[in-house]
Amino acid sequence: MLNKLEEEDLGKIILIGDRVLVKPKLPHQKTKSGLYLPPGVQEKEKIATGYIVKVGPGYPIPIANDIEKPWKDAREEVRYVPIQPMEGDLAVYLQNSGYEIEFNKEKYVIISNHSILMLVRDEGLFE
Repeated sequence: MLNKLEEEDLGKIILIGDRVLVKPKLPHQKTKSGLYLPPGVQEKEKIATGYIVKVGPGYPIPIANDIEKPWKDAREEVRYVPIQPMEGDLAVYLQNSGYEIEFNKEKYVIISNHSILMLVRDEGLFE
């Protein structure tokens, strides 16, 4: 499934829960021995890599109902358990577990936190 978003929508994107927006890293078009791979080969791989662009707030914590205190405001701020991925991390994730979207004529993938197998964090990468 591929959805198109407009250019100005990038700043408006808010990820829900444990979702992560990933810019897929381009796979190698050539093997180590010098053979060129057809485009469909990379799509059949089980894992993929990409850079994390945006991260959701995490897993929501249920709010305890205080029946004994009816004067208390019922609308409390939702709290979250944060997730490990951070913007700029390189993620190794299960390829078939994500949803592809397109904006700025580039493809991105929305995946859940549990689909990420490994993170590579390099603090000096973007300085």
